Amino acid sequence: MNSQAHTPAASRKFKILVARAIFPEALAQLEESYEVQSNQSDKILTAEELKKALSEVDGALVAGSERIDAAALSDAKNLKVVANISVGYNNLDVPAITAAGVMATNTPDVLTDTTADFGFALLMATARRMTESEHWVRSGKWDQWSIVNNPLGMDLHHSTIGIIGMGRIGQGIAKRALGFGMKVVYHNRSHLSDADEKSCGATYVSKEELLRTADHVVLVLPYTAQNHHTIGAPELALMKTTATLINIARGGIVDDGALAQALQGGRIFAAGLDVFEGEPQVHPELLKCKNIVLAPHIASATEKTRRAMVDLAVENLRAALDGKRPPSLINTELLTTEN
Repeated sequence: MNSQAHTPAASRKFKILVARAIFPEALAQLEESYEVQSNQSDKILTAEELKKALSEVDGALVAGSERIDAAALSDAKNLKVVANISVGYNNLDVPAITAAGVMATNTPDVLTDTTADFGFALLMATARRMTESEHWVRSGKWDQWSIVNNPLGMDLHHSTIGIIGMGRIGQGIAKRALGFGMKVVYHNRSHLSDADEKSCGATYVSKEELLRTADHVVLVLPYTAQNHHTIGAPELALMKTTATLINIARGGIVDDGALAQALQGGRIFAAGLDVFEGEPQVHPELLKCKNIVLAPHIASATEKTRRAMVDLAVENLRAALDGKRPPSLINTELLTTEN
């Protein structure tokens, strides 16, 4: 670990990088304690710009747009902490950060309920064809109420929801599904405890069984190399033609090209996506699909939650620079003793 990691600065203020725009009040508070290099223009830094900025600071607040790896850290001689303003951290090369003696943190818990709310909202909008219906109204095509000549959707109540990834957010979605009388099945890298399964009303099944039996498949698993294209053409072929697919996890979990083909070919009923491969770019074939609801990675986007995420990231950064254990330290192996 960097030799200065637990030694408060005696003769100067710590220098920190705030790599993305944050709330002005939070930035002002940081400026009271630190020498701040901020990016309130919210322009995403290039790899070279990020590398240079990290070489000049003791701590950094970053988001998913900042890839922190060995190359980015190669000149970061004074860096002690990288505080990610996100619960997911696939933008962080944790082994490389750990090898550099730098603490890595994220922001779990504070966004669980908000993200679960949004996941369920996206599910409802997808199943009931809300985007198609709004476009139909706006285009002037709706000229009368009809029993059959309206966009007909799929029910949620008394259907089966299959959740892949049963962490905090997945469990939150499961509990919301119980209110709709839905049968909950899940697949995860490990079984939940009996108590957690009972509280979620959830039954563990294989991934293949989940895909074959679920009316609505919701993805809430972290992105890893092993999880890349967890849903591709073979998996989509297993799903019911009446099923919906919801991704609020990370881009790359779904093969977006294969999904577009499945949607265009009627292989599945509809999809709702909040995340995309290579975002903010969206696969052009997805944009041609009518049976899809698209959102710009906003599952945690309420003011209260985003403020809480920034506050926790700042708390993590302050703790690390003060020589204390950050509340949500990822690479705990850096600390040999509890502070």
